[in-house]
Amino acid sequence: MLSIRNIVKQYAGHRALDDVSLEVESGKIFGLLGPNGAGKTSLIRIINQITAPDSGEIYFDGKRLDQSHINRIGYLPEERGLYKKMEIGEQMIYLARLKGLSRAEATAKLKFWFEKLGMETWWKKKIEELSKGMSQKAQFVATVLHNPDLIILDEPFSGFDPVAADLIKDEILELNKQGATILFSTHRMESVEELCDSIALINKSHKILDGRVKTIRNSYKNETYLVEYTGGKLDLSGSLPFNVVSETAGDDDSHTIKLKLTAGSTANDVLQYLLPKTRINMLQEVIPSMHEIFIEKVNQNA
Repeated sequence: MLSIRNIVKQYAGHRALDDVSLEVESGKIFGLLGPNGAGKTSLIRIINQITAPDSGEIYFDGKRLDQSHINRIGYLPEERGLYKKMEIGEQMIYLARLKGLSRAEATAKLKFWFEKLGMETWWKKKIEELSKGMSQKAQFVATVLHNPDLIILDEPFSGFDPVAADLIKDEILELNKQGATILFSTHRMESVEELCDSIALINKSHKILDGRVKTIRNSYKNETYLVEYTGGKLDLSGSLPFNVVSETAGDDDSHTIKLKLTAGSTANDVLQYLLPKTRINMLQEVIPSMHEIFIEKVNQNA
């Protein structure tokens, strides 16, 4: 869907993007991650043709990105941009018509979304009359009203309470199921693991990590396991196939050990050592979360 090739963007005294290349697969959900000031929003603005790169190219469905693609993109900016004193219904119709819909088409689609998101009474309201979370919901509708092929969401969950955030998450998944490609930027790492097929991590204007979420997490495994056992506390002295990282006692008679395998050892070796000594309830490999990987990579790049 989107091929971003060697993008460079320089502002006065600051290089926002330095030779950044990404591939966003059609029909997938792609997470664009990075700390504040990393260059994420600069890249999103270039994709939306709000600004132009100093060098590099972007291709949309195999063709060089140009103005003809605007109507196929929906963009939810981090700094929301609806007119505060304009009635929401008329404002939505106006924005949809800018994206190529007729008034009748826009009205029908707007009624569908208003009913779906519990906004039926909002038609005559103004943005300034809404809470931040309610205005975010209105902005989301404006983003997807014209059924875009590519939906770009910059911090889509900002301002939402947990219930509203789950509602929007479900709508993102449904739009993706219907064929839309989703590119979103977020600081919520739990959302990345729930939603994203692939990610790219940008820091200090450079891409420092990209790939499929599952592949990245598996690549950061480090032979660490959790073992829960029941019974008295074990004596773990002597030659072991693992090193104990930590141990905690549960409310009942259980204990949980976090351990790291010694060189050449396997999970089977752990079980062979422990089973004659106690009852094992659980052995589980520890796979680093995207939050942990994010922190590690950004600190490495500091």
